[in-house]
Amino acid sequence: MSIEKFSVEKVLSVHRWTNTLFSFTMTRPAHFKFTAGQFARIGLKVGDDLVVRAYSVVSSPFDETLEFFSIVVPDGAFTSNLQHLEVGDELYLEKVPYGFLTLARYQLPLPKDLWLLGTGTGLAPFISMLQDFETWSKYQSITLVYSVRTASELAYVTRIEEIAQTFGEGHTGFKFVPIITRDPQATLHDRLPILIENGELEKTVGLALNPETTHVMLCGNPQMVDDTKDALKARGLTMNRRGEGNIAVENYW
Repeated sequence: MSIEKFSVEKVLSVHRWTNTLFSFTMTRPAHFKFTAGQFARIGLKVGDDLVVRAYSVVSSPFDETLEFFSIVVPDGAFTSNLQHLEVGDELYLEKVPYGFLTLARYQLPLPKDLWLLGTGTGLAPFISMLQDFETWSKYQSITLVYSVRTASELAYVTRIEEIAQTFGEGHTGFKFVPIITRDPQATLHDRLPILIENGELEKTVGLALNPETTHVMLCGNPQMVDDTKDALKARGLTMNRRGEGNIAVENYW
């Protein structure tokens, strides 16, 4: 891989949510422009090799720095090294962003109800979207659903509340719905596909998944994405292709 495709950036901060979840910020070069929902390719020197992985951007497209959210993969060539990041370390950033999990892909149905369904670090692109005023102006209702295994993995909760207050000031249609799958005492603890099939998700939100008004974005582990996609299609929603349809997806590895 050509090193010329990358710029060298500095780590500015590291926040460890759990032993296996952490986020970090890094310098953002002036040339790096992206749309909320896109991902960046980040490189790390491991010996003489440059190991590169894709990460959805947490930051707003207008932020001066770049933020990313990562899980530690046991024995992973990348994250087993990345987890030891410290302020001042150098990372490689590919000079162009990638990805089509953006709100611009929706043409029909027209924007009305936005559902953002994420598991684990698949929350990242949705945090970026919610830090764009255009998202709040386009949609009458915005529902962020965040599924994790344990309560300790519910990252960014305070940040989500702050974003809703700042970017969604005066917006009355925002709901944040956490799901904790290994806590039977949690309000919602079943997997996303089950909550869609049995109607519990819509009941909790107080809004129907309507093929005429709904845009749904999925980001997370591939099994969740596939199963949830099937559950949505069983409800009459369709995959978004060439600008038309309800469902857009990103397999987050």
